[in-house]
Amino acid sequence: QVQLVEYGGGLVQAGGSRRLSCAASGRLFSTYDMGWFRQAPGKEREFVATISRSGADTYYADSVKGRFTVSRDNAKNTVYLQMNSLKPEDTAVYYCAARPALGSVSFAPSDFRSWGQGTQVTVSS
Repeated sequence: QVQLVEYGGGLVQAGGSRRLSCAASGRLFSTYDMGWFRQAPGKEREFVATISRSGADTYYADSVKGRFTVSRDNAKNTVYLQMNSLKPEDTAVYYCAARPALGSVSFAPSDFRSWGQGTQVTVSS
């Protein structure tokens, strides 16, 4: 099971940008699909973005499409989430997650078996 640690969260003004990183342990990072999820207080964890093991395929929630970009560097065992044009409603704890690649995309948190501890992103209005 891959171990994940997110970092890069913080306070940002509306309209600003923030880049999150997720560092993974082990040598098998390239065999995992990676996802970003977020959870605001009182709400369920929701899908944000996912990227295939090779980085060839990416998918985004409608709420962030056009503003967020997910990428990965398998040589560095790292996945990134570039967040632009941030809105107050983007405020949440952001989680990195991993699942063994099965050849099909997943947006469901329950399909991801390894999770980081989360990093707080707060967008001020």
